[in-house]
Amino acid sequence: PQLGFGTLAVQPDRNTTPANTQRTAEIVGHALELGYRHIDTAQSYGTEQGVGRAIAASGLPRDELYLTSKLSSANHRPDDVRWSFDETLKNLGVDRLDLFLIHWLLPTRYDGDYVSTWKAMADLVAEGRLRTAGVSNFEPAHLDRIIGETGITPAINQVEVHPYFVNDVACAGSRRHGIAVEA
Repeated sequence: PQLGFGTLAVQPDRNTTPANTQRTAEIVGHALELGYRHIDTAQSYGTEQGVGRAIAASGLPRDELYLTSKLSSANHRPDDVRWSFDETLKNLGVDRLDLFLIHWLLPTRYDGDYVSTWKAMADLVAEGRLRTAGVSNFEPAHLDRIIGETGITPAINQVEVHPYFVNDVACAGSRRHGIAVEA
């Protein structure tokens, strides 16, 4: 879907509390009633459980929904990517995800090895539980590195783009590789 419903600001904070889960479920439920079929969440937003509850309550068939989540910055080690992804599936109450993104690039952590994180994401696609892997907030040099070292191109680079911030550099670097820009 060309238009998605983002869940970053639906809770007063990023804690996964019963009240926040209920609030997110209600708001995402309204979005689904209004016709949204792409829901964007993230491990760091604390909204995955509420999104999962809204999906279950909606009665919509899974194949009518496009679900995106993002890998938390604390889970970039390759072994952590797998269990973290499994936790996202559990929180959402689904057996597969449409799009999973490396949320933020962390070149100063994990010995600067974000390439291994990207390889672990690509492995999830190869297994069939993840339809599409992408990145978020990557600059051209970061894209060049992961593609150059793995031969695997992200489908999406989700970056901030709006009339007051066109983000030309990130957008041009993404398009140069045939990567769709998602704002």
